[in-house]
This record gives sequence, structure tokens and C-alpha cells, in this order.
Amino acid sequence: MVETVSGLRQQVAIPTDKLLQPGEKVYIVDDDPAIREPLGLFLEDQGLAVAEVGKAEEFLQELQKDDAALVLLDIGLPDIDGRTLLPQIVKSHPDLAVVMLTGVADLKVAMECIRDGADDYLPKPVQFDEILFVVKRALEKRRLILENRQYHEELEKANFRINVLHQLAVKMNTAYLTAVELDDILQAILVGITANEGLKFNRAFLVMFEEDQQFLRGRMAIGPGSQEEAGQIWSEMQGRSMSFMDIVRDIRETLNNEDNEVNRIARSLVVSIDDRRHILIKSARERRSIKVFRENGCVPVALERRMPIIKEKDSRPEVVERREVDDDEQLSVPTGLIETLRVDEFVVVPLFSPGRSFGVIIADNFVTGRPISDDHINSLELFASQASLAIEHSHLYRDQEKKIDELEALTEELENSKNLLVEAERFSTLGQMSAQLVHSIRNPITSIGGMARILIRKSATDEQKRFLEVISKETARLDKILDDLNSFTDQFKEIERQPIPLCDMLRKTLFLVQPEMARQNIEYQLDCPDEEMEINADLKNLRQMFLHLFRNGIEAMPNGGQLEVVVERGAEMISIATRDTGEGMPEDFLEKAKDPFFTTKTYGTGMGLTMVDNVVKTHGGTFEMMKRDTGGLQVLVHLPVSLLIGKD
Repeated sequence: MVETVSGLRQQVAIPTDKLLQPGEKVYIVDDDPAIREPLGLFLEDQGLAVAEVGKAEEFLQELQKDDAALVLLDIGLPDIDGRTLLPQIVKSHPDLAVVMLTGVADLKVAMECIRDGADDYLPKPVQFDEILFVVKRALEKRRLILENRQYHEELEKANFRINVLHQLAVKMNTAYLTAVELDDILQAILVGITANEGLKFNRAFLVMFEEDQQFLRGRMAIGPGSQEEAGQIWSEMQGRSMSFMDIVRDIRETLNNEDNEVNRIARSLVVSIDDRRHILIKSARERRSIKVFRENGCVPVALERRMPIIKEKDSRPEVVERREVDDDEQLSVPTGLIETLRVDEFVVVPLFSPGRSFGVIIADNFVTGRPISDDHINSLELFASQASLAIEHSHLYRDQEKKIDELEALTEELENSKNLLVEAERFSTLGQMSAQLVHSIRNPITSIGGMARILIRKSATDEQKRFLEVISKETARLDKILDDLNSFTDQFKEIERQPIPLCDMLRKTLFLVQPEMARQNIEYQLDCPDEEMEINADLKNLRQMFLHLFRNGIEAMPNGGQLEVVVERGAEMISIATRDTGEGMPEDFLEKAKDPFFTTKTYGTGMGLTMVDNVVKTHGGTFEMMKRDTGGLQVLVHLPVSLLIGKD
């Protein structure tokens, strides 16, 4: 038997002093001091912490200390039978290893004890070496069970964090974020940081840059006022069949309660961008995580970390990095920040995208005081990257909505301008035709009417007079119609003047033809040195005029090119040049281009440049076209400086 125990003992690889956690003990529960006391001394000599108890009631009281790792339990105790006590112990302390001791070697009793939860069974008398072996084997089994349980708990926590990140990613990838949805995402991030299955930080604060980027201001926070409150949310999450995002929505009212202590703290966090040495500004601007903790009486040393550390020696902050830190490079930990958070240890993690900084997340263990490890910070940075992605996605969505609104307004303006332009071109054509008809028909009609009246006076018969009077009357009616046509033509010369930002009007008019330029691969450029230049002119006519000039340039470049609009102010005239790189126009056509009904296009009225000329003239200006040496056409519109408003 001794040889067998000795052989088995060699298989126990774990040292005796490693089998118990600090504070744990092996209890010997036996009413016989002759066995209990020497066995206790023997086990202590082997490096095990031992406690001796003679009665079951005393042992049950000792169990309240929760320091028992293994118990050597005698079956024949005087007050409570060991077999009766065994199920109670196993039920109340499932992690306690139990080895039964008995004075009777009975296989049936041994099997019943094993079925009731005992780890082993030893009949008396037994050698101490054999007891030691059984104790070590039971403790090793217990440690493996505890380590396996801890391993599974860590796996579950890791799976929880992965699930949280997955749900956040799905949330962001399946729908554009509105401002409310952004708050949902940020709240989910904060919940994940503080969840018992997540990073287990006690509190988390989200501090964001304001719209003008001049201040960091606390936006939202999550955190308990006590440890009991900290476990309430997560107990509810485990007890109800809810997804993580359902939990976030379920506790939204609690998170948004402005009377919560953490929300009051968050609202008090306001830091100016000018305070460059403040750790929150430093973290946000330089995009690096910063850990703050107090270490009294310790000289700062260089630590192998990928992030800076701030230590407070007494009440003075000092920085510890991978290299020795100069005094000039030390970051300040404002006393006000420590007093506001009421903690000596916390971590600041930045929120940013490649193009901009959003703010920081502050996390601490206000309730538990648990030290913040590198692993916790690494996981927190992973959560912060998801929060940054959500915020950037929200900004992009907001910018896209703004662009869509601008495009819709531009499309509406384009449709209105298109209708106005078609209507104006029709009326302009009709006006030009009316003017030509008045000019071409009035003289013959006047002559016919005059001759008819002369013949009436010289006519010999009444019948002739009657026919001549009909001719005279009808010519008078035609003359009246011509007067009406002439009045119709004159109304197009009337303009309604109003202050017009010239550069802004040109830019908006270019926007109207931007889709056409994009389709034809045409680049455009507006050179307007004085953005504040205003003129007193007719907005409708000027916009229609330049819209026609821009379209002429675009139509001249079917295979792409460049449209350039340049505004220059001279001593007497404001010149607006429209230059294209198109096919140009023959010299002999340039002189005829302003004539009504003259056109080089397959379709067209030939009244467009006539309209341009008329609009320029009604504003007291001039209009000319010329070929460019580099190819294409240049159209110059000269408006008098007298149209300027508020300029010398």
C-alpha cells in the first residue's frame, strides 16, 4: 500500500503551496484529537493552511467565513452524522472539496458518499502520506474546476463584447443614423463599457466637441451611485429575453435622467480648446489614450506601454512614457477634474475619424476601485473606435442630407428658371417678331390708307367712294393693331431693379447648368475677386442672360472642355467674361450673331443673343464676342460701374 501511494504521489505535479488561494484553509473535522491534531501538524508541515474542528456545529459556523477550500470530514461526529452533514455542505458550498473519513471500511457507504458529492473516501486507520496524496488530488481537481469555470466566464464575457460590437456594426451598416439613432449608438457604447459582461467599468462619460470646435462639453454618461445599483441593470439583462439594443432602449430613460449624479458631472465637464495642456484636450487633439492614477512616494519610471501614463506623486502630476519625460512635457491633471470625478484613477480615450476629432470617453471604477489594466484600456479603445465610427457615420449622413436638400432646392430653382427661360424666350421672340412686323407693315398700310382717302375726295361716283371708304376703314384698323403690337414690344424694355450680389448670382446660375457640364465632362471655374460686389439691376433678366451664355458655351464643347467665368472691375465698367474651349464661330458669323432670327444651330429661334444684347443695353452696358487665340469663344458683358451699390 505504501509503495502504491508513493508511486501515485509522483504524478501530483502541482506544488502543495500552490493548491490554495491566499486565505484558504483545509479543515479537519473529527471528534478525536489524537487523529485531528497530529494530522493538522503534518499538513501544515507540507505547506497547507489548516484549521481543526471537533464538532459539526462548530464547522458550520466556520463555513460562514468562506475560507474553506477542502474539508476532511469524519462520518461519526458526535452531534451530526457526517453523512447527514455532507449534502448540506455540498449544496451551500459547491466549490468546497470534501474527503470523507470513517472507522469502518464499507464499500456501500463509500459509494453513497461519492454519490452525495464527496470527492473521495478514506477508511481509518490511514497513513498520513496517503491522506496528503488524496488531499492534494482533491485540491488539484478543485482548482482545475475553478480555472475551467473562470475560463468559460472569460469566454462568455469576450463573446458578449464581440456580440455588442457586432450589433453596433449591424446597426450602423443597415440604416443611416439620425440624431436620435446616434444617441442610441452612443448609449450602447457606454452600456457596453460599464456592463458586467463587458468591460466592467463602473462609470463612463462622453465628452464631445461643440459645433464650433471651441469647447469640449460633457454630452452623456452612465454609471451607478452604488455597487448594488451597478448590478441591477445586468441582472435584469440576464433575467429577461432581450437583445443588447433592446436593453439600451429599455434603460434610455434612466440614462437620460438629468438628475442622475453622473449626468450632473457630465454637464459640468467643459474645457476650452485653448487649454492645450489639459489632459482632455491633449487626448482629443493628439489622439492618444491617457491613464491617470495616484502613486504616492514613487519616482516616475519609463514603462513599456503604447500610451502615456500620468501619475500623481502626492498631488503633483507626472508623466510616465516609454522614455524619460522632461518637466516641460508633463501634462497637467487639473485639480477641478479630480474633484469633479471624485476618483484618483481613470482613463481618457479619444474619439476621432481621419478628418476630425470628436471628443473623448472617460471611464473609471468609482464604486469598486478596481485597478485599470492594459487589457481594459485596449478593450476600451476598441469600443471607442466603434463610437467614432458611429459619430462619423452620423456626420456623413447629416452632410448628405444637407447636400440632398441643396440639390432639391437647386432642382426646383432649375425647373423654375427653365420654365421662366422658355417663357421669356417665347415672349422675346414674339416681341422681336412684333417689332419687325410693326416696322415692315406700318409704312405700306399707311400708304394704302392715305391713297384711299385721297381717292375718296376725287372719286366721281358714290359706289367708288363706298369701296374706297372700306379700304380706308380697314387700313385704319390694321394701323391700330400695329399700335397694339408696338405697345406689346415696348413692355419688354421695362426692368425691375433690385440689389443683386453679382458673384452669388453667377455662382447659382452656374449651379443650374452643373448637371449638363458633368454629363459632357466640362470643368468650370468662377473667378470673382470681390464677393461682396452688389449691383442695382433686374435679377430675372440678368440670370436669363447669363444662363443663355453659359449654355451656348456648353453646347460648343460636346466632347468636354473648360468653362471659365471671370469678373473684373475697371474704372468705368464691370466686365464679365464667359470663355469656353469649344469650336468657336467664324468671323463673318460674329457680326450677324446679334441679329434676330440668325442662328447657326439646327434648332433655335436665333433670338437668344438678341435677347442678351437687349438686356445689356437696357442696363446701359455693351456686349461683344470674339475668338480666343487658344481656341473657343469669349463673350464679354460690360455693365456700367454706376450700377454698383455702396461703392465709390
